[in-house]
Amino acid sequence: MKSQDWLLTAAGHCQSWDFPEPDELSDSPYRLYRFLTEVEDLLNQVSDDQERLYGICPLVRRLLNHSLWLQIPQLEPDPELGWSVLTLYDEPDFPLTVQLVAWSPGTISPIHNHACWGVVALISGEEENTFWQRSPTSQYPDQIERVGDLILMPGDLISFLPDAIHQVKALGDQPTISFNLYGATDYDQRFEFDAIAHTAKIF
Repeated sequence: MKSQDWLLTAAGHCQSWDFPEPDELSDSPYRLYRFLTEVEDLLNQVSDDQERLYGICPLVRRLLNHSLWLQIPQLEPDPELGWSVLTLYDEPDFPLTVQLVAWSPGTISPIHNHACWGVVALISGEEENTFWQRSPTSQYPDQIERVGDLILMPGDLISFLPDAIHQVKALGDQPTISFNLYGATDYDQRFEFDAIAHTAKIF
């Protein structure tokens, strides 16, 4: 089955994206440093987040296709937390964070946004994403409503705009492992939402 590429908007709409297949490289591996440099160049040239994601996603796909070490990650979820994060790159004053994230089967994240653009590529396992949108009222300014959901399979890639709201659940009986790339986060605007109490708190 062909891998799928998706974009999640602030309105909770998940739309399919079609990208040109990444150019085939020489026999040389596509190194992480080259990927980071190409992403930085794109960020310096493009200011619109959706346009940035449209340019970044093929680079992520190329990295997955040409970096064998990503296909055999040595990362296990923390048995107490239900998840683990391995930071591959995070430099002060550089607007990129690169991680591998592992989830134990059945683990469910809080409902949250990221307050930055992001790209998540599933390496192994199955992951259900549930999508939400803000639906404020005078009584409940932080109220949200569920919009839909999507199951990601290995090779699938989903992009997020900064105000996109989602929740992740690891499916199946094997850990879910993903490659995650995030831009510069506005931590004052990153929230964890409670869909029952209609509240939001800094996440």
